[in-house]
Amino acid sequence: MKIPETLLEVLKKDGVVAIATLGPDGPHMVNTWNSYIRVSEDGRLLIPAGYFHRTEANIAVNNQVLVTLGSSKVQGLNGPGTGFLIKGTAAFLTDGPEYDALKARFGWARAVFSITVDSATQTL
Repeated sequence: MKIPETLLEVLKKDGVVAIATLGPDGPHMVNTWNSYIRVSEDGRLLIPAGYFHRTEANIAVNNQVLVTLGSSKVQGLNGPGTGFLIKGTAAFLTDGPEYDALKARFGWARAVFSITVDSATQTL
């Protein structure tokens, strides 16, 4: 899926990202920052993972994720500010060029949380 231009704009602005996974113990959420996310050449979201241990355990049994993010600095559907709901599948990468690139930028990263976007719906 091609990442919408408005979502690419949001990723350039300050904002918090919420990532939800579902595992044997139920739902789990973690947060990161818009500015940490990179978009791969094939349109995946690449997120440096410092902890994310429970997220990784959940992904091992169910790779489906929901992500919300937004920015008050990007024009929305009805005025200032916009947000997105992203549905996709995820994997953890611990080697390869994408890992090396994010590790060079974020020295604390132990892995890359890679999300293949199935849908990105503008919600605001």
